Amino acid sequence: MRPFLVFTLLAAFAAPGRAAIVLTFEGLQNQESVQNFYNGGAGSLGSIGPNLGVAFNANALALIDADAGGGGNFGGEPSPDTILFFLSGTAILNYAAGFDTGFSFYYSAINQPGVINVYDGLDGTGNLLATLNLPLTPFNGAPDPTGQFSPFLPIGVAFDGTARSIDFGGTVNQIGFDNITFGSATPGNGEVPEPSTWTMVAGGALALLLSRRRR
Repeated sequence: MRPFLVFTLLAAFAAPGRAAIVLTFEGLQNQESVQNFYNGGAGSLGSIGPNLGVAFNANALALIDADAGGGGNFGGEPSPDTILFFLSGTAILNYAAGFDTGFSFYYSAINQPGVINVYDGLDGTGNLLATLNLPLTPFNGAPDPTGQFSPFLPIGVAFDGTARSIDFGGTVNQIGFDNITFGSATPGNGEVPEPSTWTMVAGGALALLLSRRRR
């Protein structure tokens, strides 16, 4: 039986010219829709985060590691214990002020590959600035062999222009993201990273199981 990232029980952006900031998703509840948590509002369950001007569509959900009391079948996330995933459609991030230079994150995808598209319009519209294909990742690995979606690997892409939305795609419940970093093609670890033109390509099998069943 195929494992999933979520058990069936069901910060980072930078405006052009600013240092990159990392979105870690800490402070959100298990399977809470992120929505306006980073936009001066709240997530779907009332959690409130810093006002960074970043909003997500309703499909974008937070998931907490099972080791921390959540429903997530993952481990080795760069900033424990919460990641981003989706159970329908795709997860879309909007940043109306825009960001440039690059975009990066950590991800796990152990069964099915994923894809990221960066646009200069909101809600995945306008010109396509960059596409990043996400290959399968290793699984059941250190530092958390109890989570099948483990480890999380870094990847990033540089682009020209000003981006205002990102479409996180792939098979639902089969890919997870963490430490989303704007303004740098190198992902951060919860701290402001140095801007870089580095672009990392992940190798090997990468596929994130967003849900797992207990044996």
